[in-house]
Amino acid sequence: MECRISSEETARMAALHRYNILDTAPEESFDRITRLAKTVLQTPMVMVSLVDADRQWFKSRQGTDVTETARSISFCTHTIQTDEPLIVPDALENPKFCNSPLVLGPPHVRFYIGVPLIMHDGCRIGALCAVDTKPRELSPEHIAVLRDLARLVVDEIELRQIATTDSLTGVLTRRGFDIEINREFKRAERHSHDLSLIAVDIDHFKKVNDTYGHPAGDLVLKAVAAQIKQMVRGEDFVARLGGEEFVVALPETNADQAMVVAEKIREAIAGATVQVHSVSIAVTSSFGIACGNDQDEDWNMILKKADTALYDAKKTGRNKCVRAGEQPEARLVA
Repeated sequence: MECRISSEETARMAALHRYNILDTAPEESFDRITRLAKTVLQTPMVMVSLVDADRQWFKSRQGTDVTETARSISFCTHTIQTDEPLIVPDALENPKFCNSPLVLGPPHVRFYIGVPLIMHDGCRIGALCAVDTKPRELSPEHIAVLRDLARLVVDEIELRQIATTDSLTGVLTRRGFDIEINREFKRAERHSHDLSLIAVDIDHFKKVNDTYGHPAGDLVLKAVAAQIKQMVRGEDFVARLGGEEFVVALPETNADQAMVVAEKIREAIAGATVQVHSVSIAVTSSFGIACGNDQDEDWNMILKKADTALYDAKKTGRNKCVRAGEQPEARLVA
């Protein structure tokens, strides 16, 4: 079945991608829900399915090793069309599904129930579904339980986003960065792509807080984060690691290219001011740049090199970009 692109589908896909959950590692909070659903419904298979543009991907699964299937043959792509559960007592007797390869071949679906995952903005990004290899009828009580469990899945997804997005600046938190960079590091390793990190630290940020107050410091943090986001691509991602420290991940980017990006960000921050009442506050930032190599066992090793370069930038005058492994020249500071 071809998926018709509409404004509703565009909004749905934007919502799905906003949660940054596709292709993430298994999480116990979701597995706990699918295990409970499997026990209560007594079905051999239960999945949390997220419906992407051309596939359904399982964030959690019980009773199957399959991680995704084509959207064109999925039951869940029909589930997300309405707010009500989709119940198929016997797929062989349902004209919509009787010729599906999932019915005629493995896993030989006969019974299916899916409850749409409806987010707070009304977008249906997937389903909590249960599958059996024999025809079934469910009681209203069992359907109500699956509805409640689907709501728990939605709550987990939305809580997960809160935990991975910095409320002040809108960039990723350390937890959110861990999730994204783990996935990107594995992809870079698998395809032999470059992966660079830029460590960023606002110069003399404590002086801003001490002089103008913490509300002014918060405005500076928001402005710096906005400048960084404006200077990077859509596939790059930015995180606030804590305080005035940020990190930028640049997939498929070597050290020379990352240095160019860092210089653009540095110039943008240095050239901007933050207006607080009648006062204009100007800040600068220091940057450390590192690119991964075959000796890096994980992304933390890249970040450690970037942090070392950042320390060298601060030690030799601030408001500068230093690449890992280079000997920085001292900057004269007025």
